[in-house]
Amino acid sequence: MPSESNVGGPADRPRGEVGLRKLLEANRTFDADVTAALPTQPLATVTRDRWSPAPAPAAPQPPTGSGTPQLAKRIGIAVGAVFAVGAAAYLADLALSNGEVPRGTVVAGVDIGGMDESEANALLHAELGPKAERPLPVRIGDVQASMVPATAGLQVDWDGTWDAVGDQPLNPVSRLISLFGTRDVAVVSTVDAAALDQQVAGFQAHDNPTVEGTVRFVNGKPVAIAPVPGRVLDTAAARTTITERWASSSELDLPVVAAPVAVRTEAVQAALRDIATPAISAPITVSSKDIRATLTPEQIAGVLGFVPDGNGGLAPKIDNDAAIALLAPQLAASEVEPKDATFTVGAGKPTVVPAVVGNKVDWPKTLEKLPALLTATGNRTTEAVYQRIEPKLTTDAANALGITEMVGQFTTGGFSGPSGVNIRTVAAKVDGAVVKPGDTFSLNEFTGPRTAAEGYVESGIIDKGRPSTAVGGGISQFATTLYNAAYFAGMEDAGHTEHSYYISRYPAAREATVFDGAIDLAFRNTTATGVYIQAIATGSDITVRLWGTKTVDVESITGEKSKPTEPQEITLPKGKDCIASEGAPGFTISDTRVITDRKTGAQVSRHTRTVKYDPIPIVKCE
Repeated sequence: MPSESNVGGPADRPRGEVGLRKLLEANRTFDADVTAALPTQPLATVTRDRWSPAPAPAAPQPPTGSGTPQLAKRIGIAVGAVFAVGAAAYLADLALSNGEVPRGTVVAGVDIGGMDESEANALLHAELGPKAERPLPVRIGDVQASMVPATAGLQVDWDGTWDAVGDQPLNPVSRLISLFGTRDVAVVSTVDAAALDQQVAGFQAHDNPTVEGTVRFVNGKPVAIAPVPGRVLDTAAARTTITERWASSSELDLPVVAAPVAVRTEAVQAALRDIATPAISAPITVSSKDIRATLTPEQIAGVLGFVPDGNGGLAPKIDNDAAIALLAPQLAASEVEPKDATFTVGAGKPTVVPAVVGNKVDWPKTLEKLPALLTATGNRTTEAVYQRIEPKLTTDAANALGITEMVGQFTTGGFSGPSGVNIRTVAAKVDGAVVKPGDTFSLNEFTGPRTAAEGYVESGIIDKGRPSTAVGGGISQFATTLYNAAYFAGMEDAGHTEHSYYISRYPAAREATVFDGAIDLAFRNTTATGVYIQAIATGSDITVRLWGTKTVDVESITGEKSKPTEPQEITLPKGKDCIASEGAPGFTISDTRVITDRKTGAQVSRHTRTVKYDPIPIVKCE
């Protein structure tokens, strides 16, 4: 049992003489007329244990006169005596009840009225404390549930509860009434708002949601779904009920409110009669010249639905995507795909391949008339609406790009097998790309992800400084070839990364590697004319040519190797992840690109790039 020194309660309340003195001080405000009427002799001697009456007053003297004054005097004396006795009883009651809980006090069903405060405090702890840890039944409409108050963040606030109990009342009337009745005091709780919110949210799982009235198609036939009002928890009132009554109740009855329907019953019947039934009475046709696309009644049932209109009724809602999926294949032959202008190279000179203007169905406009056709009883046909789609690169724009001659080219070889598959796949993707003046070409952005779905296979890569494999391996050889073609065309380097160690079939300090989403190769066309990329792959080599208008000459000056570093030996378990290597030393080398004006021979720019290659480790598989 907790003691007064370590639990909430009345341990610090006034006791003994100090408490009595405070009570007597408060009583000095008692009616001045009553005080004046009291006899001057002491009325009683008050102690904590007993009440001793004062000595009896002297016998009254016979009146010296007669008549009204004498009668009034006797009445005054009698009244004064009554008040004197009442006051004495009041003071005695104050003294005797000092240190006790006010009479008639009941806290959450626990009667502590008239008890010593420390005993009452211990009783409340014994009765109410364990309630926080015990499951409490809960009723939510017609659903039974339960909760543990402590888990819901609820505990007794002992100090707050004792403040609500209060001190002995000083009002004589209140003290008199307390002899004949009781006063219920609610428990004051501490609340963890987050835990209580979680508990209330758990109770919301027992909500009965509203069933909205609608029309559905079952096996192609319209069926009316009648609306059914729901019942949901009144969360705000539920929080209040739980907080205020958990300690005093054997079962909580949480308040619920009705969840009204948004669609009237008669509106459901109207939608069934006036829209759904006529909608599937016959096919709907979308025509274009000699081609006709049809939605059968069964297909109409699949694309037609209903939603509340906000005024108690139902409005039809057509799934346009589903309708397009059914109609588009039927009208595909009537459409023309747009194609950008491109170039072809014959007899050493590029020529423009004209663009194609597209003519595609404008589906939003075509389907605008579909809702009206649902209820039509006669002609249920609408014309397809088309829109002209201009290519991104028109024929005139292609002719104006000034692509007339080769401005740079490069070839690498020595590949086969899976690497060759990947190089030919990426070359076919890049072949025909056009880079407009001022634009930047990014290999990763242009090709997109290079995965098995796009035709790439697993091949060799360099991972963390040693050989490995991955889907798309070998693309770095195409990147190196494209980088050198752009290098000699005078394009601006917009970002590239060399291999971590040197590969002998590539020019030192003039090569590039790529990796999806991480390492890219990019160059910017700084010329006044466009650039057309031509990629030609064979079984063993790849050639990339850039076509445009040649205005500069480019020279590459490769420096000498320096700062050699010896390889380390690595031993790995035999298996797929181990690729043996004899290793090679690392070194540092630089390359200088000198660009001169083709007409004047004047130097336009000179840039040196220094590359440090790591040694190729000696890998042994054991």
